[in-house]
Amino acid sequence: MTHDYAHDRSMVLGECSMAEVLRRRAADSAARLAFQFLHCDGTEGPRLTYGELDAQARRIAAALQQQAGPGERALLLYAPGLEFIPAFFGCLYAGLIAVPAYPPRPDRPWHGIENLSRIAEDCQVRIVLTGGDYAADIRQMCRSVRALADLPWLNTSENLVVNGTGWSREAEDAAAISHLQYTSGSTGTPKGVIVAHSNVMHNEHMIALANGHYETGAAGICGVSWLPFQHDLGLVAGMLQAVYVGGPLVVLSPLTMLQRPIVWLEAVSRYRAHTSAGPNFAYDLCVRRLTLEERGSLDLSCWSVAGLGAEPVRASTIEGFTAAFAGSGFRREAFYPSYGLAEATLMVAGGQRHSPPVIAWVSSAGLQRKEAVVELSKPANDADARPLVGCGAAWFDQRMVIVDPELRQPCPPGQVGEIWVSGPSVAQGYWQRPEETQQTFHARLSNSAGGAFLRTGDLGFIHHNELFITGRLKELLIIRGQNHYPHDIESTVQELNPAFRRDAGAVFQIEHDGVERLIVLQEINRPPNGFDPVITARRVRQRIAEQHGIEVDEVFFVRSATLPKTTSGKIQRHACRAAYESGRLSFWESSKS
Repeated sequence: MTHDYAHDRSMVLGECSMAEVLRRRAADSAARLAFQFLHCDGTEGPRLTYGELDAQARRIAAALQQQAGPGERALLLYAPGLEFIPAFFGCLYAGLIAVPAYPPRPDRPWHGIENLSRIAEDCQVRIVLTGGDYAADIRQMCRSVRALADLPWLNTSENLVVNGTGWSREAEDAAAISHLQYTSGSTGTPKGVIVAHSNVMHNEHMIALANGHYETGAAGICGVSWLPFQHDLGLVAGMLQAVYVGGPLVVLSPLTMLQRPIVWLEAVSRYRAHTSAGPNFAYDLCVRRLTLEERGSLDLSCWSVAGLGAEPVRASTIEGFTAAFAGSGFRREAFYPSYGLAEATLMVAGGQRHSPPVIAWVSSAGLQRKEAVVELSKPANDADARPLVGCGAAWFDQRMVIVDPELRQPCPPGQVGEIWVSGPSVAQGYWQRPEETQQTFHARLSNSAGGAFLRTGDLGFIHHNELFITGRLKELLIIRGQNHYPHDIESTVQELNPAFRRDAGAVFQIEHDGVERLIVLQEINRPPNGFDPVITARRVRQRIAEQHGIEVDEVFFVRSATLPKTTSGKIQRHACRAAYESGRLSFWESSKS
């Protein structure tokens, strides 16, 4: 099947919202496949055509209009599957503000309930939507959420008998709010990013340009995604981008990817996927878990955009996956590192397709002085050098400036500063947080040039028009007057022992008796026979001293999957510090100096 993507491009650029895009797709090609779900064994499950999706969204919208008005908030609680999709579009059709959120986990319901309570109270939810096979279980687990106790619940999988068109004027208003994207950040306090229809449409256009989804004559532009729709990457670059460009999206559960990563890559191979994305750990997991025989059964030559979004993107992930799957037809040039955040709807910067990722070698000592001394090949016999992966440049009409956060002046080339962004994709602010909105979304340079900017809180530099991320402003460690990035130290630790989980450690400072002390937390999997925590902790201290020239006060080993993380899997260092200070961590073993 060949799609006329030139027609698709002209059509979507003329619409004001994703609701209008779906309505037009259903009118033009109702029978075209929109979404295909895969079971945990890779077999095909439920599917949705554009006509079916539009019809379900209209029924849900009509039901919502009987219980809530435009601008009120609808909380979406769904297990992995396709049921979330018509519910989200139903909110758009009805003019309600969709609030995607994760339902409580059966194995750790207390964690999900606490977060849900904060979200529901913050945005004053008017109605709760759920559906699918686990709808009853989700509602049962939410009984203790007081903010939801007296609210109406709508099971969107039931046969809804409604009256009305299921459409509102807000569905066609570019300035109306599409959804609230809650982000917990590093502090654990959820903040609702206000995303307007205009923000979504602009960001979808940028993603389509960057990923080559507009290319005329492309046959069967298809994506595969296991990323949850509750997260901005799975929602904006996955679900909504599929509708925006009119290509089918093959969907599998995140749990399927974690338990059987072969299903993800088999889906890319079988459906000849053009685009599929994930953070470092997903690609690393495939390298560790797939056998030579399984790799040999795959044909990944179709994979044109292997999106890679993380903080930071690791060069070792790129090299390891490329080496492991070159025999499967995977090309290094397919890797597409990018930079984005919920406050900018999603995408801010990305590279050029068909070009290999840019890896630069920088001096750790230079970064401590906020200076980026860059080499494009690894210096010989230089233990101070470390690799950074470029995240491309700002796309379309977005503007990106590296700024000295104290002076509020643009940094000279090669100097590390805070990344500031402006453009139509930048969201409207934080829900009911005027002071934080002013500080974060309306920053101005000292000379007031360039208008208002979004302060991302991320540190980086630009070299030859390529953005390199170095860390987070609020998590920067200052030790004896030198700057150190926590993820650098965490990476040093995690490379030391195979029992240490990647991207599952935290380094932070605490004050004790007026003295700053450096703490290292590291999750461990099942320790190998002969694992000695005291000796291992001593090696951790020694390696950090050798690589970074700093002294560690305490090393703690904690049980797997216990350190606080954001919904996108990023470590919450401030929350880790709070959990450490309150004694709420599950220690496997510790070692004190």
